[in-house]
Amino acid sequence: MQPESPAEQIRSTLARIAHLADTGSVEDYVEQFTREAERNMPANPDRSIPAQVRRGREEIAAGVRERRAAGIQGPGTFTRHVTTAIAVDVTSETTARADAVWTFYVDTTTIPKLSGVGSYADEFELEDGRWRLSRRVISRG
Repeated sequence: MQPESPAEQIRSTLARIAHLADTGSVEDYVEQFTREAERNMPANPDRSIPAQVRRGREEIAAGVRERRAAGIQGPGTFTRHVTTAIAVDVTSETTARADAVWTFYVDTTTIPKLSGVGSYADEFELEDGRWRLSRRVISRG
C-alpha cells in the first residue's frame, strides 16, 4: 500500500473533523488543529451564536464545549456535519489550502432537516508529522 498523498491526508482530516464535531471527544476534535490554530465563525442567529474568532486549541475547545452544552452539536444531539466539494491545493512541503462546502443537519434520527449550508476556507500545516488545520474561515450561505 502506498502512503496517502498530502491532499488525501488533508481530505481525511476534514472528514475526521466533521465526524468528531458530531460524535467524538472534544480532545480528539482539537487534536486535528495546530496548537496555534485560528477558527473564524460568523454569527448564526438561528442558533443564537455570535460571531467568534477562537485562537489556539484551548479557545477552540471552549467553543466546542459551549455549543455542546447548548445542545447545538455533539454526541446525543442527533446532528451531522457533512463536508463535500473539497478542493485541496498543496502550496509547499508543509502548507496547504482547502476549500469545501459544508451542510449541517439536525433531527437525524427522525426526519433529518437541513439546518445550514456554507463554505470553509481552510489552511493546513504539517505539524508533528500530521496535516492539521491551522486556520478556518467559515461562511454561511
